[in-house]
This record gives sequence, structure tokens and C-alpha cells, in this order.
Amino acid sequence: MANVTVIGSQWGDEGKGKIVDWLASRADAVVRFQGGHNAGHTLVVGEQVYKLSLLPSGIVTGTLSIIGNGVVLDPWALRDEMAKLRGQGVEINADNFAIADNCPLILPFHRDLDALRETAAGAGKIGTTGRGIGPAYEDKVGRRAIRVCDLAHLDKLGPQLDRLTAHHDALRAGFGEPPIDRERLIADLSEIADFVLEYAQPVWKRLKKVRKAGARILFEGAQGVLLDVDHGTYPFVTSSNTVSGTAASGSGLGPSAVGFVLGIAKAYTTRVGSGPFPTELEDEVGQRLGERGHEFGTVTGRKRRCGWFDAVLVRQSCAVSGVTGIALTKLDVLDGFDRVRICTGYRLRGKILDYFPSHSADQAEVEPIYEEMDGWHESTAGARSYADLPAQAIKYIQRVQELIETPIALVSTSPEREDTILIRDPFSD
Repeated sequence: MANVTVIGSQWGDEGKGKIVDWLASRADAVVRFQGGHNAGHTLVVGEQVYKLSLLPSGIVTGTLSIIGNGVVLDPWALRDEMAKLRGQGVEINADNFAIADNCPLILPFHRDLDALRETAAGAGKIGTTGRGIGPAYEDKVGRRAIRVCDLAHLDKLGPQLDRLTAHHDALRAGFGEPPIDRERLIADLSEIADFVLEYAQPVWKRLKKVRKAGARILFEGAQGVLLDVDHGTYPFVTSSNTVSGTAASGSGLGPSAVGFVLGIAKAYTTRVGSGPFPTELEDEVGQRLGERGHEFGTVTGRKRRCGWFDAVLVRQSCAVSGVTGIALTKLDVLDGFDRVRICTGYRLRGKILDYFPSHSADQAEVEPIYEEMDGWHESTAGARSYADLPAQAIKYIQRVQELIETPIALVSTSPEREDTILIRDPFSD
């Protein structure tokens, strides 16, 4: 049986939570491999709605759930999230949950710096969630991060704090902020240390054992490929690599462990925050998509920008992330449109492009080239087989598949776990 890696193929918010939950019920382990609590997945299981930010989706079903070393961890946010889920009856213990002991921590001053920068940036705002993700990743690559394993050795943290404060105190001074209170920081870390260390371990070792036993591992990505720090709409991106290859480095397993790469894509396009969006609709159609799709961020509650499906962007995402198959979600949101459109290319200053350019000025200027199709008025909500779909909806799915040059593996027709049309089983390849 194959392992499966799930990634977003657009700007995040593609409905990964439902798909990951559906796959997690058949997996033996679920691993988060990048991002932080700036990501959010909503799971609907029966009458219960679970909102997750850090915890892997498998935790709801009791599946072994692991936070890998590629994640930046806010331990206080984790504690709050765990308390909320336990209040909903979810059991979380050292048998079904683990945290990589080499995982970097998000600390209070990271959140401060994130907010200070965004406020000062003016027109250059990135549109971050303000949760300290970027500054924490900066400290990781700057070799000054405090990691989970450091919580067991707080008495030896002096040299690391020297490096950390030398960097941050200079930045804070530039914003008119006082230096980091080292004593307060140590006190805060001491207060949270035992909680985190209960679950800390070398997860690469545990995953190696799981894999050796022939178990199925589900790697759960956050955000989407178009927010990848290398391949996304830079600088309006997140601070980590969101492509499938990060599952290897962010978990401690090699590239061969990645398995079937399932890209998630909405049947239309959305984006939260700033940055280019070629097919954005600032009219009644865009408003209708947003209302029907309940397009508000899981973590921030921010209203998402909406537009037609952009086949150019998804095709590019599939290429750079080695996507094996696509899960097309929220098809039912397109029910009732007389005509639907798909972006098949761009015009840029008189030239036709079949890819999304790298420079932000070019990204902002491209004009979408649309192909128009008849819509459908029958409902697709809750469909569980192709036979349940209107003919025009099937034609739409097939045309999307042709344009993105990647097979459609499954189609999601509602937030409910079972409302899924399975065309190709990722765990069977």
C-alpha cells in the first residue's frame, strides 16, 4: 500500500480538511510536515465540527498524529487547541500524538515582530496572519531558534539566548520597542515545558518503525503550492515550502516515502490576503461564489477573494509538486450558473503565456484568457458517483482534467466525509 501526501494546489483553503479526514480514517499515521498555526482545517464528522490549526487531522479518529520537524510550533496555541478538542470528546495522549523534538518554537516576540512589520509596511503588506510564523522560520534558518528539545535544558539556554536577543533586540529598537525580557521568556518556557515534553521525541525514528511495519502514512500539507516560498506568488507567500517534496525533509523520512501526491483544488479559485489573483471577480458572480462556498478563513475569519477556476495556475502547481492526482472540491458551489468559465492562458503586454510569470509586476498585469462552457442547474450536492452528476458537470470535470494535464482522482460534493466520488484510490497505488 502506498503512502499519500496531500497538498493544496491553489492558495490554500481548498477543502483539504475534509479530504485529509477521509484519508486519515484509512491511514495508520498522519504527519504535519510544514507551516504552523496559520493554517486551518475544518472537519465535519456527523454533527460535530472540528477546527484544527496545528494538530494533524488524524487525531479526531484516534490515528497516530505527528507534528514533524518542518513545522514551527506555538506551544501555547497547541495547548489551547488540545483543550478545545478534548472538550469535544477527542482523546489525545502520548500513544496517539507526538511532536518532533527538533521542531522550532514560535515565541511571543515572534508574534510581536510579525504585527510590527505588517503595520509598518503600508502598501507593501504581505497579509500575514500575524501569528509569528515568518519570524520563527527566520530564526530557524538563522540558527538561533529555540527548539522543543531545548525545553528540557533551559538551564543551558544562555548562548542561544545571546544569539537570539542580539538579533531581535536590534529589530525591536528600530520599532521603538524594549529589549526581550529574558527572565520573563525563561519563566514562560518553564511554565509550558512539561506539557510539550510529554509528547516530544525523535519522530523520524518512530516513523521509520511505522513504515518498516508496512503501515500507511498520510502526510498532511498546509496552505497551498501558490503560497510556497520558492514557487508561489512571491513575496505574497508563506514562509515555508508547501510543495510535496517538503514531506520528506519536514518529517525525517526520505523522498521515497512521499508516495501518491494528491493535490486539492476547488472547482473555482479563492485567495485570502494580498497578492495577485488573475481570475478574481469583484462583481455579483464573485460574491455569489463566496456566499455559496462560505468563503471565510478557518483561522482568521477573513473573507476570501473569489474567482473562476485558473487551469494555468493549477497545471503549474501540479508540475512543480509532482502531483499524481487531483481532488476537485466544492463542485456544488457552481450549481445553478448558466455559464461557467475556466482560465486557459494569460495575455501580458501583447504576449500569450501558458504559465504564471515569476515577477510580481508581471503577475499583477496578466489578463486571463477564458474558455466558456454551459453550466448546470441540477444539484451536485451530496453526489457519490458519476451517475449522480449532471452531464454538464461531468464535462466541466473532464475539461479541467485536460487543461491541468493531471488526472482527477476524486470529486468532493459537500463537507461531509462520505460525499465523495472516488475515481482512483490514492492508497491503492
